[in-house]
Amino acid sequence: MVEEVQMTLEEAIEYVRNNVKVRDILEISYNRIFAPGEVLGITEEDEVTGEGLRVGLQLTGEILNQSIEVDFNEIGEDLIEMRHIHDDKELIIEVL
Repeated sequence: MVEEVQMTLEEAIEYVRNNVKVRDILEISYNRIFAPGEVLGITEEDEVTGEGLRVGLQLTGEILNQSIEVDFNEIGEDLIEMRHIHDDKELIIEVL
């Protein structure tokens, strides 16, 4: 079952914080980058360093297969869409 919703950046970050779990699939589209992968971990914001909510991903792909960490403070203005896949449910979030 695929569901599509529209959210503000703040709502999308809150959704990730509350609903995305380790081992889920999260596909993030921002700027001209598409980063699909399995969630390795989620790190809360750090007020001391100014880092935002960070998600570690093990990228999936034929050519590129590495782990990265995405900071939502850094990509926030360029975030276009996210796809969250968990337990045969798929949610597509279009960021307004």
